[in-house]
Amino acid sequence: AYHHPEFAGSAGVAPRYAEWFGEIVERTARMIAHWQSVGFAHGVMNTDNMSIHGITIDYGPFGFLDAFDAGHICNHSDEGGRYAFDNQPGIGYWNLACLAQALTPLIAVDTLKAMLARYEAVYGEQFLALMRAKLGLVTGEEADTALIWDLLEVLQQGKVDYTRLFRLLGTFDSAAGAETAGLRQEAGYLGSFDAWTERYGARLRREGSEDGERRVRMDRVNPAYVLRNYLAEQAIRAARDDGDVGELEQLHQVLRTPFTEQPGMERYLAPPPDWGRALVVSCSS
Repeated sequence: AYHHPEFAGSAGVAPRYAEWFGEIVERTARMIAHWQSVGFAHGVMNTDNMSIHGITIDYGPFGFLDAFDAGHICNHSDEGGRYAFDNQPGIGYWNLACLAQALTPLIAVDTLKAMLARYEAVYGEQFLALMRAKLGLVTGEEADTALIWDLLEVLQQGKVDYTRLFRLLGTFDSAAGAETAGLRQEAGYLGSFDAWTERYGARLRREGSEDGERRVRMDRVNPAYVLRNYLAEQAIRAARDDGDVGELEQLHQVLRTPFTEQPGMERYLAPPPDWGRALVVSCSS
């Protein structure tokens, strides 16, 4: 009645419990699709850390991917990788199934299963739409799924910085045979990336993409800045050891507008230094 009044019913009208649960399923699917699209790992997706609002709580070991690794584990106590980055969509479904079990006194089992079945489709549609937007695509082709997954495979192969690569893709020249030196350097000069950019350029030309307009759209969805663990660590050390909260305040200000590159803030665009590439965090971080 308080959080979802549209399903609460009224005098003589029963609450619409099944539709309420279906809404929770869809909100959760969309949330996790957003996580995957920006390279966000939660790290401790216990059922009690999920919310019916399509948000989540208990941020401790979370982090954004630096060098792309689909199996990235951001919580040092997650020895089996249950909450690894590529497991998050499946864990979202598993947690919803646990909620469904708790709701069996209110909703028939067959109905709960039908509501749960929405998850995969909603997640898939949302993820595909988000990734198309990240690539600057405005139309849909059946081959887009392969284009997206093949790029992620390239990033995995070269342990390429996820945030930086997608941001730089906004500068891609879609003309046939155009130079891609900056992108090639970011991707580690992988031959597989060169082959992928040829397909990407052809895809953009098929839909008549205009590079300048496309970059504006891509910069709206591909952040320049994310809260990298090493940036948080620097701010924590300065505040804890020196009583200097200046770095914390500066980092907070930069992250308020993550899609806009800000003058003098170039250091926040950089990949992690060697000491910051493998920081270990925990639920108490």
